[in-house]
Amino acid sequence: MGGVSAAVVSSGDAGRSELAEAFSAARARLALVAVLLALAALAWWLTAARMGSMDAGPGTDLGALGWFLGVWVVMMAAMMLPSLAPTVALYARMTRTRGALRPLLFSSGYLFVWGAAGLGAYGVYELGSRLFGDSLAWHAGGRWFAGGVLAAAALYELTPLKDVCLAKCRSPVGFLLGVWRDGAAGALEMGCKHAAWCLGCCWALMAGLFALGIMSLTWMAFVAALIALEKIVPWRRVVTWSSAAVLLALAIAIVAVPDDVPGLVVPGSAAAMHAMQAMHGMQAMHGMQSTHAMQQMHAVSRTHAILMH
Repeated sequence: MGGVSAAVVSSGDAGRSELAEAFSAARARLALVAVLLALAALAWWLTAARMGSMDAGPGTDLGALGWFLGVWVVMMAAMMLPSLAPTVALYARMTRTRGALRPLLFSSGYLFVWGAAGLGAYGVYELGSRLFGDSLAWHAGGRWFAGGVLAAAALYELTPLKDVCLAKCRSPVGFLLGVWRDGAAGALEMGCKHAAWCLGCCWALMAGLFALGIMSLTWMAFVAALIALEKIVPWRRVVTWSSAAVLLALAIAIVAVPDDVPGLVVPGSAAAMHAMQAMHGMQAMHGMQSTHAMQQMHAVSRTHAILMH
């Protein structure tokens, strides 16, 4: 295999798990892991700065498409890069090319797929809003719908498809060897393919995040923790069954006693109304900044045209 170091391919003990191999690579590529974790920390900081007061609970308005996609990609970087770091380190160890470019391209491909998933989620949200409208309002069928999404996420944790996708995420050596492509384009392609398996593994958890409040830092950290535990803890069955139990408990609680769910902002409450006002204000500011930037670019273009004449 062209770009794979033979030393890496032959270095694995028969008794060493693939997760152990990935963590071994992470220890050998501490600088790269530190960069990824620093990027994740920056993404958490940016997310907190932009979303800190915008949690309006289940059914939070997603705002304009461009604004949402920007927030979503930063969210994915914050949530996914820490658990992705061992796989990226393993990829860096397996390739003969030094430097951070290809590992970062691998990570970029991964985030690109999750960005596309965000675009799809936005489309589903907008379509559902137009088709069902007020019937999904919190005090109509909204709480039942949110509970149903969480219950479906709990059931998905126990399905064969989830098991297959999670196995790919937890077997980075086998994945990389099976889809290896050389070069920068290969790094980007492999990152996209790895993200596709991760999407198959985690889409239901992300749907649960929408049901709990997509703009909630608390629930975002909760879902990120579940994703990380499922990917890196040795006891896979214990973690997935525990995740299913927690999600099912939340599904029941959000229907029966939503006011008693810690961290849940109930739509229509004072906190939810304040969050919606903050979101609209942030989007208005973003729109004004974009308009101002376009006006500046237009002015520069006119000046350049005058000078050319």
